[in-house]
This record gives sequence, structure tokens and C-alpha cells, in this order.
Amino acid sequence: MTRLTHCKFGESKPTCGKCTVHCYKPEKRQRIIEVMRYSGPKMLFAHPIAAIRHLVDERKKAN
Repeated sequence: MTRLTHCKFGESKPTCGKCTVHCYKPEKRQRIIEVMRYSGPKMLFAHPIAAIRHLVDERKKAN
């Protein structure tokens, strides 16, 4: 949460995959990609509203 609170984009922050500023080290970013590849599709069933919000946020561009 610390990285999110210090993000220069604030509330208009896009998802990490679309962000122009990378807060995490490359190893950590790769691990996030692996986790999302596995858990992303499952989110549609477990938490459909959160998954849809994430997909909408993914369409935003960083300012």
C-alpha cells in the first residue's frame, strides 16, 4: 500500500501493467504477471465486480 499512497498519479493511476512509471523491481513485476495470469480468470467468478473494475481501470492511460 505504501507504493500506492506515494504514486504520482494518485486516484487516476492505471493498472501496474499499463503504468509508465514502474515502482517494482523487474523480478517482482515478473512475479506479479505470473500471479495475475493464474488468478485473473478466477477473479471473474470469485469477485466479479472487482474484476470488472480492474478491467475498466486497465483501459485508463497514465497522465
